[in-house]
Amino acid sequence: MELQYASTETGLPTYEDIYAWIDTTFNVLNRQGPRIPPRETGPHPGPNHRDSDIELTVRIVDEEEIVHLNGRYRGREGPTNVLSFPYRISDLPGVNLLGDIVVCASVVKREAGVQHKELHGHWAHMIVHGTLHLLGFDHLSEAQGAQMESLETVVLAHLGFSDPY
Repeated sequence: MELQYASTETGLPTYEDIYAWIDTTFNVLNRQGPRIPPRETGPHPGPNHRDSDIELTVRIVDEEEIVHLNGRYRGREGPTNVLSFPYRISDLPGVNLLGDIVVCASVVKREAGVQHKELHGHWAHMIVHGTLHLLGFDHLSEAQGAQMESLETVVLAHLGFSDPY
């Protein structure tokens, strides 16, 4: 995992925190097995997943950057908390590029305050959420949303955080 700090916010999660959140997501999904949706365009952690098998980048940004990315890639105005960009590379043998997760530090901090959530737990939730998107999960339908929320709740419980919903 590569971690890029591109934010002026303070109190950001450490590399070790983020790595643990992502690793726990993989481990929970490996135990759940069949709930992992097939990704037609890239690797996903299977039952024999090793940490070194997957490459991804987490970038923590300020609002200016997330507004730009949200507009350019989702066609939406304004800031958002997390964006995921799965790689579409499937034909490179031995290369397991999963994708990029971009998190807006100020939005996460603001949401935690407004929603009366513990900041560290909300950060964990955003990283888990972004990781699930990279693995092909989504919340475009009610059923997809319920599945994704359920997985997030299980992963966060394994990490010692309360239900984010």
